[in-house]
Order: sequence, then C-alpha cells, then structure tokens
Amino acid sequence: MTALPPMTELYAQHRRRALAIARRILRDADEAEDVVQEVFTRLFSQNVRFDGKAAYTTWLHRILVNSSINSLRAKKRRGRLESTVGPAIDPEEAAVGNERHALFLEGLEHLSEQHRLVVTLRDLRGYSYPEIARMLQLPEGTVKSALNRGRTRLMAHMASVASDEEPAPA
Repeated sequence: MTALPPMTELYAQHRRRALAIARRILRDADEAEDVVQEVFTRLFSQNVRFDGKAAYTTWLHRILVNSSINSLRAKKRRGRLESTVGPAIDPEEAAVGNERHALFLEGLEHLSEQHRLVVTLRDLRGYSYPEIARMLQLPEGTVKSALNRGRTRLMAHMASVASDEEPAPA
C-alpha cells in the first residue's frame, strides 16, 4: 500500500473535477460540494491508504462516485428530490438554450441510474470506457452496452417530447 500525497495537494488537484462529477450525478451544486468535502475529509481523517492498483484519479473518483450515489439514494429515501434551474445570465442566450437544456435534463431523468451515470461520465465528463468500467466496477462491455442503451433512450425521449410540442399544421 502506498501513502496518499498530502491532502492539500490532492484537494487542489482534484477538487474541480470531483465537483463536476458530483454535480452531474446529484444535480445539486450545494449537495455536490458537501459530498466532495465529505470525501476529502474522510480520506484525511481516516488516514486512508492508496493500494496502487489503479491511478490516483481513478481511485479517488471511484470513491467520489460511490459517495455521490449513496447521497442520491439517501436523498431519494427521504423523498426530497428537488430540481432547480439556475438563473440565466444572458436572457437571449437563455431563451435559445433553455428549452433544449430542459429537454436534455428531463431525458436524463427518465434514464435508469446506471444509464444516466454512464452517459454522464462518458459524454459529459469525457472518461474512457476502461475508466468508467473501473469507477462503476462493471465489465467494459457492460459500460458500452449501457452507454448505447442510455443514448438511445435519451434521444428517443427527447424526440418524443419535441414532437409532442410541435404545433399542429393549420
């Protein structure tokens, strides 16, 4: 087992990416910050040892993904799921992008947890298939299959909602 680098170094190097992943999973910036703080605090306070079987980033992000998923599950159990949309900076830009963005987020909500995680980690965070497989502890083939199914279901949902919203011809 290898000792972790100093916590301040780990935190400085990985905080931004960790927050981005937690936000995508939790869809709540405040809760994401809480999870990231909890993960780094736990790593520091428990003197956790890195086993060297994977890269630091893969190992750290696996812990973060698990903690985010646990937080999401606890939130679901409490029955306090909330979806908030942040304020728009440019009204014109927001008007153009809000509908598409809302449609995408709604589509993500209709995916299973596994499909949503795989789509988020691959398409939004840019992780490779092997990295996702290690983080989610799934075979790489399962990751590819889940990504394909998740994308297909997301596009189908978005298309069906968009077609329902089109006005009828006069």
